[in-house]
Amino acid sequence: MIDHVSIGVSDIARAKLFYDAALQPLGYTCLSPGDSSLGYGKDGVQLWISHSGSPVAPDPSSGLHFCFRAPTRASVAAFHASALALGGQDNGRPGLRPDYGDNYYAAFVVDPDGYRIEAYCARAE
Repeated sequence: MIDHVSIGVSDIARAKLFYDAALQPLGYTCLSPGDSSLGYGKDGVQLWISHSGSPVAPDPSSGLHFCFRAPTRASVAAFHASALALGGQDNGRPGLRPDYGDNYYAAFVVDPDGYRIEAYCARAE
């Protein structure tokens, strides 16, 4: 249903370091690098990140977050570790979430601009 999502960040260079590291374990790369925007995906760009003078203010109670598919549970853990190493904040350690589903394995972080992101794997392993 959704072709892509765009977000604004305060520091595009910092965002590139963060998202390059966090998304790599999930199989996503920066397919469209630039000085003021970045496009991430696997076969095509599905996440656009652009420099903004007024990014959306973080609001943990808004319910807004972005979830990325992960190929394995190990890649979920690597996503979480990489994100924390580059300035992300823990928002839920890697693990099963039985309230969400039988094999819902996920990790949650907050990026340096306050966006809440998740990596999720549905495989039983």
